Amino acid sequence: MTTQNRLLSGIFFLFCMIFSGYIAKAESHKIYVSPSGNDSNIGTIENPMASLNGAIKKLRILKKSAQYNSPAEIIIKQGSYFMSAPLILLPEDSGNAENPLTFKSESGERPIFYGGKKIDGFIKISNNLWQAKIPETLKYGWNFEQLYVNGIRAIRAKSPNHGLYSLKEVQETLLGNLGKDNKKRAGLSFLSLHLSPDGAGELSSFKKEDLGNAVITLYHKWDNTRKKIAGFDPDSSSVFITGQQMKPWNRLDNKTRYTLENYRAAMDTCGEWFLDHFSGNLYYIPRPGETIENTVAIAPVYPQIIIMKGDKETEKKIKNILFENISFQCFCYQLPAEGNEPTQAAFPIEAIIMADNAEHIEIKNCEVCHTGINAVWFRNNCKDCKIEHCYFHDLGAGGVKIGNYIKPSNKEKLTKNIVVNNNIIRSGGFVFPCAVGVTLFHASDCHITHNEIADFRYSGISVGWVWGYSESLSKRNDISFNHIHHLGWGELSDMGGIYCLGKSEGTTLKNNVIHHVYSFDYGGWGLYTDEGSTGIIMENNLVYNCKNSGFHQHYGEQNVLRNNIFANNIKAQLQATRIEDHLSFTFCNNIVYYSTGDLLSNNWDKIQIHSDKNCYWNTRTTDIRFGKQSFKEWQQSGKDKHSIIDDPKFVDPSNFDFKIKNKAVLRKIGFKPFDYSKAGVYGSDEWKKLSVLDPSIVKKFDKVTINK
Repeated sequence: MTTQNRLLSGIFFLFCMIFSGYIAKAESHKIYVSPSGNDSNIGTIENPMASLNGAIKKLRILKKSAQYNSPAEIIIKQGSYFMSAPLILLPEDSGNAENPLTFKSESGERPIFYGGKKIDGFIKISNNLWQAKIPETLKYGWNFEQLYVNGIRAIRAKSPNHGLYSLKEVQETLLGNLGKDNKKRAGLSFLSLHLSPDGAGELSSFKKEDLGNAVITLYHKWDNTRKKIAGFDPDSSSVFITGQQMKPWNRLDNKTRYTLENYRAAMDTCGEWFLDHFSGNLYYIPRPGETIENTVAIAPVYPQIIIMKGDKETEKKIKNILFENISFQCFCYQLPAEGNEPTQAAFPIEAIIMADNAEHIEIKNCEVCHTGINAVWFRNNCKDCKIEHCYFHDLGAGGVKIGNYIKPSNKEKLTKNIVVNNNIIRSGGFVFPCAVGVTLFHASDCHITHNEIADFRYSGISVGWVWGYSESLSKRNDISFNHIHHLGWGELSDMGGIYCLGKSEGTTLKNNVIHHVYSFDYGGWGLYTDEGSTGIIMENNLVYNCKNSGFHQHYGEQNVLRNNIFANNIKAQLQATRIEDHLSFTFCNNIVYYSTGDLLSNNWDKIQIHSDKNCYWNTRTTDIRFGKQSFKEWQQSGKDKHSIIDDPKFVDPSNFDFKIKNKAVLRKIGFKPFDYSKAGVYGSDEWKKLSVLDPSIVKKFDKVTINK
């Protein structure tokens, strides 16, 4: 062989080696999981494993051997899986940037992982009552607090069936030790809750065994307290509970309302159930059309399904993991013995998918439903993670939580760069009514975009977690193109479509559509900048049909509202409360249109604002009042010098079509039309159709709020 031929042969051999190495690297190691599999199998398509935990154990073994070639895929065959334990992922399970560890379905359909067990053996006691024996309750004291029947959350025996009862009076006895100033310190307190006649009458049916098991859920301002009932005195119509001393800023009082649950006598309507701890009998009243033969009932066992934990001590993170096209269903929440104290936005309540010290985690095209808690929480020291095209619904608490409610001592460990995009997040707060659709605690540079957020009992999105003007780490969060609606249900107060808290310089709320926000008392707002909100830009938002006003600033500094539409909010359109020495906000190039209520509320006419080039229109009169001032007097005070009173001529505001026909208005105030139809999810027609709130829920919401 000549020197030239040997050179060519060597080059060819080297090319083959490189090419074969590239192919070997590109080929992923696949571990298959099937409902018919066995965790003693090798995990091939012919001999699949049975569980995610089994697959991860197999992968860990492979990683220690020469058999392993990155990347790894855990391929899940279609079917139903009943988890025997949550999946715990550690740094050693991480993928790499080019090849993440992937959990995905084999086919286009989602396999379902259940966090509970089927309830079998129902028998018919009567046409309207079924019974099933739960041996685990008698043997092990298993006490589940949620039940899902035929894919629907069943209602644990509750009263009233609709609406809430009211308290008459609350008496608190402090049980803490006396301090040096002879005042009792915060500790345990004993509360006597004096009930209205309807609620007291309901408790007359209590049996001895109900005490200590029945639960009272109290609704006070923006919060809930949940306690087991320790006693009942029929003579004074009083319920007794114990717990922490009441918070002075949100006490229980005669505006507090409540429900009662988990006692047999409350079980009186279709879809309700009750578990008798003493007999181990589960009772259920079937819904119309349900038969024992066609019914699948699942009682949740586990609160969580996936826990991703980086190592806090070594600072080794868990990284590069993808979950795709999987459904997670039926998870529990168990009320602790001490109950739940009031916590704004249900802040300590965890999620079924938890991540701490994690990077590059992606949850894509997944479903989470039928939970006792939240769906997903990127909590401590998480960065560059994403939730996209997911469907979170029927939630015991909220949808997505980002960052921790405890401020990190090291700013480098702040959770940041989390993307929540193009998701449907709806129908929540069934265990914790004060929970939020999406919550950002101490977190920065996150993007909450193009989500459908609806049917929660409290706020849609909450941003920031510092009260007042002290330093906040929540900066530059982008909240845009979200469709946020049908919130509140007249159950809680002090809430908003988007709720902001603390100094948030660089945060933007843009191109969101917010409507049908309805509180119990005060505070059904569209855009709400609460205590110390600072440096927030609110632009190109459409806000309508909110109870108290479209925008409210409690207090804050240097916020900007421009090019928004506020239309047909009920009590007022614009509201501001605290009078401060600095510029509270700028309000320019906005359109304000209304048919009911007032233009302004509280102290809008007294605070320091820069307001100009706005259009105001009241369909009832051209004599629009700015507090006690006429428009001319208002302008003479230095406000709205170039603003106008004119009809923007919306196409059909009664049917929520706010396209503007009066182009002259646009020119006069410099308003730039924006396409509000782009708010919400995008993609296939099927996906967009799924995002539409069920008309029966809309009808029920309208009925509830109209009656209030």
